[in-house]
Amino acid sequence: MIAKQDFTLIGAGIMSATLGVLLKQLMPDAKISIYERLDKVGAESSDAWNNAGTGHSAFCELNYTPENEDGQVDISKALKISESFEVSKQLWAYLVKNNLLPANDPFINDIDHMSFVWGDENIDFLKKRHTALTAYPIFKDMLHSENFEEIREWVPLMMTGRNKDQKVGATRMPIGTDVNFGTITRGMIAYLQSCDGVEVFLGHQVEDIDDRKDGTWEIEVKDLHTNEEKTIHSNFVFIGAGGGALKLLEKSDIPEADGYGGFPVSGQFLKCNNQDVILQHEAKVYGMAEVGAPPMSVPHLDTRMLNGERSLLFGPYAGFSTKFLKNGSYFDLPLSIDAHNIFPMLRAGLHNLSLTKYLIEQVVQSPEERFKALEKYYPNAKIEDWELITAGQRVQIIKKDAKEGGVLKFGTEIVTNKNKTIAALLGASPGASTSVSIMLSVLNECFPMQVKSKAWQQKLTQMIPSLGRSLITDEKLCLSTRDYTTAILKLEDK
Repeated sequence: MIAKQDFTLIGAGIMSATLGVLLKQLMPDAKISIYERLDKVGAESSDAWNNAGTGHSAFCELNYTPENEDGQVDISKALKISESFEVSKQLWAYLVKNNLLPANDPFINDIDHMSFVWGDENIDFLKKRHTALTAYPIFKDMLHSENFEEIREWVPLMMTGRNKDQKVGATRMPIGTDVNFGTITRGMIAYLQSCDGVEVFLGHQVEDIDDRKDGTWEIEVKDLHTNEEKTIHSNFVFIGAGGGALKLLEKSDIPEADGYGGFPVSGQFLKCNNQDVILQHEAKVYGMAEVGAPPMSVPHLDTRMLNGERSLLFGPYAGFSTKFLKNGSYFDLPLSIDAHNIFPMLRAGLHNLSLTKYLIEQVVQSPEERFKALEKYYPNAKIEDWELITAGQRVQIIKKDAKEGGVLKFGTEIVTNKNKTIAALLGASPGASTSVSIMLSVLNECFPMQVKSKAWQQKLTQMIPSLGRSLITDEKLCLSTRDYTTAILKLEDK
């Protein structure tokens, strides 16, 4: 017997969970099936140990504000990301307020977001960045200092043992957050499982996706525990499988997928095992990427709340694996190469030889070399207090480009077919933090008429009060929205 669904979501991570929640709130009678290859929800990129846990709001991430050739700091990406995170907080607040996420399992905590630099050129950049950002209400509360003693008050662990003659600069946003995206994901999936018409299948792998003459999709799924295979017919398919999305998109054979490839990058962190040290630092501090390093390699010294315990991590250190998922296969990369994407991938490789060199250098680093990077942020660090852990796997987008032949993109991208009956999310950062805005984009692109309807607009505005208005330019709206989410998510009490 062939099962029939309105919506099929592939992957039980933050993206599918978010889209599922939005769809079920907008269409209570919708039949939704979610298929996950692993036996646990949110166990890949959404898991707390597999990402930085930063509520990416561009408060501290310097790679979101590049300096142009004319010396001006481009803050356009930072403004968009900051607004997107505020949108995410609104949906989470709605779910908490309506008891759709468990209140006894905190998933978000307030933690200062800081940027920290040294050297005249970097200090000058940070000052210009602060001036540009604080012109907007969404960054209004950002503090800036080049005073050694003031910065010591903010982050004593980083300043103790540092040469006082070293010129340093820092910015600080007290309303930053640490987020456990795994907990959010599992909470949203648990809510969906409680709804009529929603089924979640763990340990199930999608083997094939084919379009049917009637415009629907035929999906072949295998139960990895019993080896039983079944067929599903679905009106709409969303591929939110993280690093596995590219291979699944290729199975759909839609022409819009032609030319897309993927470049996998793994991440490692140093984890502190000394509780006395952990308690001396309470901030997420991001620095400048090393010369030649890719944007996602920005070093940061992070306070984390993981499984109810406070932790301290430093990294990332880039690694390389041909896997597209942490629990994937070493054949993922070679098997993803096909006639449609081999030229863009080769061209992107030629344009990014410095990245290849950087990754090789990172992979062959000794423990002592990795530790030297930590000492730049924590001068009195002791190597015996830290252990190396492996975080998640990311797949950066490679796509066709008329001018370059192929380009490597550091971001996310939605790929849909012309009928808007299938959508796939490719790419990585900032990912989870902007998941709600990304899924709203999926709704806008694939269901434009419904989104414009009065019923959907009313429901969407209930979930996201700022919908259709700018949190970037409207100061009153920005501040009231933050007050609203802060109160419901209890960020001031943590």
